[in-house]
Amino acid sequence: MGVRGLQGFVGSACPHTRTAVNFKELAELHRSQHPGCAPTVVVDAMCCLRYWYTPESWVCGGQWREYFAALRDFVKAFTTVGIKLVFFFDGMVEQGKRAVWVRRRLKNNQEIARIFHYIKSHREQPGRNMFFLPSGLAIFTRFALKTLGQETLCSLQEADYEVASYGLQHNCLGILGEDTDYLIYDTCPYFSISELCLDSLDTVMLCREKLCESLELSLADLPLLACLLGNDTVPEGLFESFRFQCLLSYTSARKNSDKRGNVILAVADHISKVLRLHQGEKKLEEMLPLGQNKALFYKGVASYLLPGQTSPWIFQKPKGITTLGKQIVSVSTDPEFKPESLVCTHPESKEETPVCTHPETEQEDPMNVEPEMKQQVTMVSDTEILKVARAQHVQAESYLVYGVMTSGEIECSNTLEDALDQALPSQAFVYRPMRQRVYSLLLGAGGGGTPSLKVLWLSQEPGIQARRMDTLLACLDLSSSREELQAVESRFQALCCLLTYLFVQVDTLCLEDLHAFIAQALCLQGKSLGQLMDLQLEHVDPRAVQLGSLLVRGLSMLVLVNSACGFPWSSSDFMPWNVFDGKLFHEKYLQSERGYTAEVLVEQDRSRLTRFHDLKSIVCKACVREDRHIVSRQHWRPHHSGRWERQGSGSHRTNSGHSRSGRRQHWRDQGPGSRQREPDRWRRHSPSSGHPDEKGKQQPISLSP
Repeated sequence: MGVRGLQGFVGSACPHTRTAVNFKELAELHRSQHPGCAPTVVVDAMCCLRYWYTPESWVCGGQWREYFAALRDFVKAFTTVGIKLVFFFDGMVEQGKRAVWVRRRLKNNQEIARIFHYIKSHREQPGRNMFFLPSGLAIFTRFALKTLGQETLCSLQEADYEVASYGLQHNCLGILGEDTDYLIYDTCPYFSISELCLDSLDTVMLCREKLCESLELSLADLPLLACLLGNDTVPEGLFESFRFQCLLSYTSARKNSDKRGNVILAVADHISKVLRLHQGEKKLEEMLPLGQNKALFYKGVASYLLPGQTSPWIFQKPKGITTLGKQIVSVSTDPEFKPESLVCTHPESKEETPVCTHPETEQEDPMNVEPEMKQQVTMVSDTEILKVARAQHVQAESYLVYGVMTSGEIECSNTLEDALDQALPSQAFVYRPMRQRVYSLLLGAGGGGTPSLKVLWLSQEPGIQARRMDTLLACLDLSSSREELQAVESRFQALCCLLTYLFVQVDTLCLEDLHAFIAQALCLQGKSLGQLMDLQLEHVDPRAVQLGSLLVRGLSMLVLVNSACGFPWSSSDFMPWNVFDGKLFHEKYLQSERGYTAEVLVEQDRSRLTRFHDLKSIVCKACVREDRHIVSRQHWRPHHSGRWERQGSGSHRTNSGHSRSGRRQHWRDQGPGSRQREPDRWRRHSPSSGHPDEKGKQQPISLSP
């Protein structure tokens, strides 16, 4: 994140740019200078997740009650001294930064592999030096903060630009985060989250003016410096030779700077003593070896310009650059642009889907060129629905929906799963059928009885909530068990649906796993925060680690489905702090593996025991309807490949076709993922769903993958 090498440079070579400050004192000063204006700190939430996640346990799926309490304490510390907080989350991965996103995910895979190697070797959680964020932490943090009454926003591009823009336009006290890009933006002061002491509200302010003083640059030079050093837009390797030449001609290397620090000094020196001599006379491409990367470099410089700002280094906006702050995608003005560029692939399929474009209002360009008509490239043509989806996205009420509808993209990030374990399918593949049905719903590709988004999202007609629920169950392919699932009490209904989906999709989940999932959810209701914090595990099991992440990832998928279907469920019903605790699940898993009875699993509570058997019965019966019989691991035998296979079974679920017989394949060799069924199973018939056709018959909700 941010400018390559700048964080270390500021800490070692420019310590005077770091100033100790106190938020309470700053707030009092702000109130005296701006009467009637509440001091506001805009928070880059994605930078703060590691700081906020303070629970000791992190591999078991997350200690969500503890985490929620930590967020509550964080908010209280600021609101107590009269500081308003506004939280921003990343909402989109910009195409220009996709390669960076992919590299980070691949690096995360290596970190995850080391974590599982450690767990298998030591049967315990690794130290904090190997810490990895629990699955779903970002999405559920949004909902936690909204539950705590905080203003929470989701960006329409990467959050750092919108954070910097908001801070400038609203005269904020400052930005709280951990990203050196905030030293480059010409915006309000930047404070470090990693240096924050919550008890005293002391932290460190990083001053861009002092950085400029040290480098003999102006604020307007910083975007140029950032792009020459390398950032998320301009790859570091593009100007490696240029930086080396700067270093060779630089004569004032500082002894207290490492090689990278001296490179930064050398590049800054070249800007101030060479490039500035010709500023306004020559274009950047005449002074720098931009070559074929000219457009990318200009885009990188322009990406730091907030609304109303200009750069002395840019004569006019290069072709094809998106005007930032409008949150829209510009159609390229390149003469080589081809019409087929307006064709995107359907998410996770190879079928082409046409893209619709909508003209935006003509506005003044921030780089003083002629106004132009912008085009918003979308996958959906209904502007009313897009407006609703956009509003829900910005207000952090939905998840992934707007991205699917506008760009046809969805990100499946890393989670704690063991790539060497052939007995469990990839978690992204497990939830692929669910996502594909959501795509059909959002993009209108289902035909037939696919519900209209206008009806699901905007209708106030009687019975619409039942219609929404029918659609949600169709997305989970559980319409045949509608009556039983809807009879479950509300706080366990979403979990029950998710468990049914999981056990239908994944053959290698057994009865002991189901017992552990249900028992932990029931016991969690009676646990205090202190009891959960004091819970100690005998050892850590790598399979239980994966199952915990699998369930939490499923809860995040329920956010997507619930959003797409018009919110038939209350979001509190599937927030992890209400239905899941990592250590508690791990304890129940270990007990269940040892053959503990249901009475022991629910801690001898009769009321819980009744609920336990009720929930188990509903899940098992729903699975049987899908020809999935959940059996104890005692009825399985180890297969030579290392995965489990049922004794006496001559059939299996496969992903490479519709047949249920033949040789069993490894999950991770199968491509599509876990279990898929015959094509007619995608269309579920519910007697109370659909609408009458011209013959007066009920038409089923149809959601094809």
